[in-house]
Amino acid sequence: MLHQIGSPRTPPPGPPPERTERADLPVTGMTCAGCAHSVQQALARTPGVVSAAVNIATRRASVVFDPDQVGLEGIARAVEGAGYGVVLPRPAGAAGAAEAAEEPEGTSAEVRAARRRFAVAALCGIPVTVLGMSHGLLDFPGKSHVQLALTLPILLYSGRGYFVRAWSALRHGAANMNTLIAIGTGAAFLYSLAATFAPALVAPSSGPHGGHAPVYYEAVAGIIALVLLGGLLESGARVRTSSALRALARLQSATARVARDGGEEEIPLERLAVGDVVVVRPGERIPVDGEVVDGASTVDESMLTGESIPVRKADGDPVTGGTMNRTGAFRFRATRVGRDTYLQQVLRMVEEAQGGRAPIQRLADRVSGIFAPTVVALAAVTFAAWMALAPPDERLRLALVQAVSVLIIACPCAMGLATPTAILVATGRGAELGVLVKGGEILERASEVDTVVLDKTGTITAGEPAVTEVEPIEGWTEERLLAVAASVEAVSEHPVGEAIVAAARERGVAPAPASGFEANPGRGVAAHVDGVPVRLGSVALFEVAAGAPLLRRAAELAALGRTPVIVEVQGRVVGVLGVADPARPGSREAVARMREMSLDVVMLTGDHRATAEAVAREVGIERVVAEVLPDRKAREVQRLRSEGRKVAMVGDGINDAPALAAADVGIAVGTGTDVAIAASDVTLVRAGLGGVVTSLALARATIRTIRQNLFWAFGYNVMGIPIAAGALYPWTGWLLSPVIASAAMAFSSVSVVTNSLRLRRFGRSLRP
Repeated sequence: MLHQIGSPRTPPPGPPPERTERADLPVTGMTCAGCAHSVQQALARTPGVVSAAVNIATRRASVVFDPDQVGLEGIARAVEGAGYGVVLPRPAGAAGAAEAAEEPEGTSAEVRAARRRFAVAALCGIPVTVLGMSHGLLDFPGKSHVQLALTLPILLYSGRGYFVRAWSALRHGAANMNTLIAIGTGAAFLYSLAATFAPALVAPSSGPHGGHAPVYYEAVAGIIALVLLGGLLESGARVRTSSALRALARLQSATARVARDGGEEEIPLERLAVGDVVVVRPGERIPVDGEVVDGASTVDESMLTGESIPVRKADGDPVTGGTMNRTGAFRFRATRVGRDTYLQQVLRMVEEAQGGRAPIQRLADRVSGIFAPTVVALAAVTFAAWMALAPPDERLRLALVQAVSVLIIACPCAMGLATPTAILVATGRGAELGVLVKGGEILERASEVDTVVLDKTGTITAGEPAVTEVEPIEGWTEERLLAVAASVEAVSEHPVGEAIVAAARERGVAPAPASGFEANPGRGVAAHVDGVPVRLGSVALFEVAAGAPLLRRAAELAALGRTPVIVEVQGRVVGVLGVADPARPGSREAVARMREMSLDVVMLTGDHRATAEAVAREVGIERVVAEVLPDRKAREVQRLRSEGRKVAMVGDGINDAPALAAADVGIAVGTGTDVAIAASDVTLVRAGLGGVVTSLALARATIRTIRQNLFWAFGYNVMGIPIAAGALYPWTGWLLSPVIASAAMAFSSVSVVTNSLRLRRFGRSLRP
């Protein structure tokens, strides 16, 4: 589920365990990518853990384990042994992913504790900083002792966690941001402590300070306070990145009103079972998925379809958990509860995607894994260089200050946040727009797509045939022709027959009773209407009886993408009906948008070429591959990929599943089958091609944002470390204070998160 820091754990030799379980646990105390790496390594070393991945953006660990070897308590001990906390899940209930979508209790408590620590650091740190930066204006006897007294609460309370976690990482042979902060502030504090009580140890009797060594308590206080502030700002931004997921989770009702023993009982949602009859009143949310058994109402399904117009629901109609009942009361039988409901499936899919690991992250992962030890080495080199080159009376002070500055400014927080925060925001925004992406790797692949292959039926078209032309011979009216045709088709289950009956109903034409119904698959149907024989069917069925003008008209309709249906009464052809599967509204505009994005668009369908080309002309597609059997669709996709194309396949049916799986990116229309959705990488909750444009544009925007984040993070460290080391001092006299370095480090992380948050505005300016 979650973004993996570092390399995946190599499975132990031998057969895999007979059964495994998965746990997604909030981890507290993590502050950077190095922390996540430490937790992951600790979990990987735990016997019984099959795989572990940790996400620094969501602060969660996803662990697959063998329950016969290790339980959740053992996993928690491993995390705690690495110096971090873990929040074990509550007993499983219906809430499922909804609980995970909310801020876990441990995380909320951690944020409150961080606020208290920052409050102490700010309260004590401000006077320390004022005294330290007064440059002699506030000198008085015992000044350094006052600064020490105010710094101790900051060091021992506000900054204690950094030292504890740094020690834990050291015991495991690792280094991370906590290591850098602990070494930097610890060195500055020890130097200042020596300068306070034994100044002769750190400062000569002669020189600019005259035996009174300067102290750097303000650096200790400022570094800890600013790092805590940066963490709080980052936490606030991170909470905003998950707002879409929490909004979806809040659509889940906590209780349901069930009809039992002639009355009604309100029960917790986790006690609801499949088959229970649920009562819904006006203005209430529908708790789970089901089927109406009594009553009628209108339901707001905008969270599902994006359409603001409420949908009429009556006996036999499906209802979806999380949608809002409007005007009437009704009862429905629960068909899916708990983790099986549509809303819970969406939440799980988005959660898993928010932890997705994009390939672009691999470089940042590798750098983050070695960055902290490298920075410690650079700080040591900086210290040694200043000790060797600085004036004797200043060398220790300058060496210490610049080494601390290097340690602080080089914290790799921004690099660890660059990818997961962008994925977190993008997948949440995608869910709001009806686009469900299965992970960060999918986003990166989708950003590289240059060819979009579209299935026709149910994707470009509505998948529901409709009568488009009614053309009777002279002496017959359209209503009479429809009445006769609908009378025969009223007992047919063929989609074309259903379209004819629906057209008659729309015109207020009532079918007459029919008898002796017969179906000739692939050709037509026949019956007696009021004792008169009537036949309907394809041109082939009537090629002898039909006159030449009618045949020409039927051929014209076929060229337009229609299915011509000939109507014969008592052996005489009386008219022709044109039936077509019309293009969905917005299909032409969506294809135009794809072409604007420099995408090649291909239609891939099993329909006849004339029909396929007619639909393609209607929506603006130039390349058509028609009359393709289902088993050949995947081969066509593979052929395009063999040409070096990056292919996205869009479909909705069972026969599309192999092609969806064969493409670089499979995009399933959410109104399609479960098989197609399972085989896809992206699921469109709403019908239509607009979601295809949205998904590909969102992927491009996300990867662009990740690249910006990585450029900022890498560039910041590349530029910041030499300045902190004092590289500009010989020419400009500039030296970087540790306090300024800590502010810059915090700003770097916040800027990366803020840049990712811009993705929340994605799509608000897109044409519908």
